[in-house]
Amino acid sequence: MIAFSDLSDDYCNIRDEVASLFSLMDAAYDTVAAEYGFVCSGCVDNCCLTRFHHHTLIEYCYLREGFSALDPESRAAIRYRARAVHAAVAREEAAGRVPHVMCPLNTYGRCVLYAHRPMICRLHGIPHTFDHPMQGKISGPGCHEFDRLCGKTTAQPLDRTRFYREMAVLEQRFRKMSGVTQKIKKTVAEILADAEAGGP
Repeated sequence: MIAFSDLSDDYCNIRDEVASLFSLMDAAYDTVAAEYGFVCSGCVDNCCLTRFHHHTLIEYCYLREGFSALDPESRAAIRYRARAVHAAVAREEAAGRVPHVMCPLNTYGRCVLYAHRPMICRLHGIPHTFDHPMQGKISGPGCHEFDRLCGKTTAQPLDRTRFYREMAVLEQRFRKMSGVTQKIKKTVAEILADAEAGGP
């Protein structure tokens, strides 16, 4: 288990750049969504029900930073929900079903740590492209709600290339500073279920 407390000093040296990159993502998403006329206002097939894995130490720390700012009672409640979600996902997988379990940060339809949400939570939902260094241009569709509301609208998709590349550069720098080589493949529930009991 990676301890956020062991990374906090190194993280402070890169935190502002991470926040700036996430702000650029948000602005780019909002611009493209507006061109399509798409407004995400929640739906039955909520993206918070989708199991996304997050792979960077930066996203891990950014989410944990937001988590650590919550009051102890809120942290305890989220940890409890995160462990319940993790267990529910394991049961669904064991039964051969695709997990469709609500993110532990979703409370009354809103993300408790919206400002600290990971990259895919910021970019998901609208058509996008990415210039892969080996596979060339990769395109992806919008979510089901996007297709229902704006599927016939013509506009330029969100180009994620810059954001992926800048995230990779920051991640490399951060890992070099912190000395952490351990790979990450965790859901939000797994990140928060691992949070040190009694601490942030």
